[in-house]
Amino acid sequence: MIPTPRRSLLAFPLATALLLGACSQESSDQTAAEPTAASPTVGSFTLAPHTVTTDLGDVAVPQDPQTIVVLNHALAGYLYDVGAPVTAVTSQDTSNDETYGEFWADDAQTQGTTFVPWGDNGFNLEVVASLQPDLIIGGGVGFPQRLAQLGYEDLSAIAPTVVVPATLTTWQEQFEFLADDVFERPEVYDQALTDYEDRVQEVAAVITPPTAPSVVMSVTADQRPYVLIEDQGLPTVLEQVGIEPAPLFASGRYEPYTAGGDSFEVSAELLGSVVTQPTVFVIGFNGAAVDVATLARNPVFAALPSFTAGTAYDLPSEAYRGDYDETMHLLDVLEEMFA
Repeated sequence: MIPTPRRSLLAFPLATALLLGACSQESSDQTAAEPTAASPTVGSFTLAPHTVTTDLGDVAVPQDPQTIVVLNHALAGYLYDVGAPVTAVTSQDTSNDETYGEFWADDAQTQGTTFVPWGDNGFNLEVVASLQPDLIIGGGVGFPQRLAQLGYEDLSAIAPTVVVPATLTTWQEQFEFLADDVFERPEVYDQALTDYEDRVQEVAAVITPPTAPSVVMSVTADQRPYVLIEDQGLPTVLEQVGIEPAPLFASGRYEPYTAGGDSFEVSAELLGSVVTQPTVFVIGFNGAAVDVATLARNPVFAALPSFTAGTAYDLPSEAYRGDYDETMHLLDVLEEMFA
């Protein structure tokens, strides 16, 4: 199934009452059937000035921001979904590989979105400042959250900076916060949520879930495994379609890889005694070229029950911390895999 087009979320929020009133009934019907909202151009994105409450304090969002910098690649899709202009974004990881997200690449190319370099020591503030942003969006989950908190004072000196709280771990929570609180487009999120819930029901009705319980592992390029915490992010999506997660983190024996992190590392020595579940999903961390076939050549992974039984499955890397569009695509993948 083809993923839900993003443009359908934007057709009506970007139209004005004056424009709708001026359209004939014929053209109105055509717009409803074939939404074609364009990416915003400079001066086209309207927003009333307002205050957003975050964990780091209240932030004054300016009127009609036209130069927005996003300091988390995983958050950019939400801005394109609401029609906000994205001047620059960080790369997916600190390798600074300048690759757009698959589901917002067309919008980014149309807008001319550029990249902000970043690394273990933070974001390149000189580049951020040179862009003269009127709004900065950062935070989210993982390392970008930590860097946004550490650099918050410096970033705020450049432009109003909204750090998406680390407690918002699902795409629903992040999208609702950005669409409603920051950009005042609640109807865009409402439509996305309806489409998602409908799709979840469709997939749950047609698949045969694999043997429970399951574990999701994000594996680095050097084959270090991290187990995703079962009550956050991707494992909760799997659970919604009937794929039950193992309550490993709930046992209290493990700690997140970093404060506020959504996974925990398992050493090679302990992997065989921890990942004993009949079903395992594998994701290459940050797009690393790691899959089940590759790991099966490593005796540590090959000995896992799921690998010996042939019940270890690959998932697309973007499913880890997936936004709305990436999660909708994941549902398509699961349907094809288990229907």
